[in-house]
Amino acid sequence: MNEHVRVTITNGIGLVTIDRQEALNALNDAVLAGLEEAFIALDRDLGVRAVILTGVGKAFAAGADIKAIAQFSPQDAHAFAQRGQRIFNLIEDFPHPVIAAVNGFALGGGCELVMACDLRIASDRAKAGQPEVNLGVMPAFGGTQRLARVLGRSRAKYLLFTGEVITAARGLELGLFNEVVPAEQLMARCQELAEAIAAKAPLAVSACKQAVNLGTDGPLGNGLAIEADLFAQTFGTMDQKEGMQAFIEKRPARFLGQ
Repeated sequence: MNEHVRVTITNGIGLVTIDRQEALNALNDAVLAGLEEAFIALDRDLGVRAVILTGVGKAFAAGADIKAIAQFSPQDAHAFAQRGQRIFNLIEDFPHPVIAAVNGFALGGGCELVMACDLRIASDRAKAGQPEVNLGVMPAFGGTQRLARVLGRSRAKYLLFTGEVITAARGLELGLFNEVVPAEQLMARCQELAEAIAAKAPLAVSACKQAVNLGTDGPLGNGLAIEADLFAQTFGTMDQKEGMQAFIEKRPARFLGQ
């Protein structure tokens, strides 16, 4: 599909791998295009129930390609920011859970990419941060907005203002990562998690993701209304009937995503 982004699907689990090792998987035009193409293609595959996103080598993604953007005009920079935000929104809004397998450096745009994912599992070798202020700029792919939502305003401001790069252990403590595992166990743990999710009713899992994404940034009443609407929609699915009948019959459910 793309020279720097590979996609495979096995038993309903998609694997998206960024491979631009010579530049620590920096997010140039080709990588951004590859990510967009990958998630559009995965969205069209009705058999996909979860996706793992990772990088090859020492980095998950080391951020934007500085050599490529150093001479941008303000107009170029604005267009670049909007493009990255659109692609990362595509990942955040993907209908099924996306798990970031953070194998190494996740800096700048790489950290922003991690935060666009639903679950974030890090290698004990991973490091993360938003060091853009060291370059005279600020995050542009959602870093100021998602970091504040994930960590809270005060902690987000600390990392944004200082540009500090934190360890995986510190990221776990702050809530950036859900889990930290030994590097050699990272992909196995993410696969295990993806398989556990894929075994659940996919329409119900997607409804949970949609309710959290749409409902938690506004008033509680709005979120509760969204939840009630989505709950009602699950009762129009075959999976609801199968899941509840299986419970009554004390047998494993066979969910079809219908």
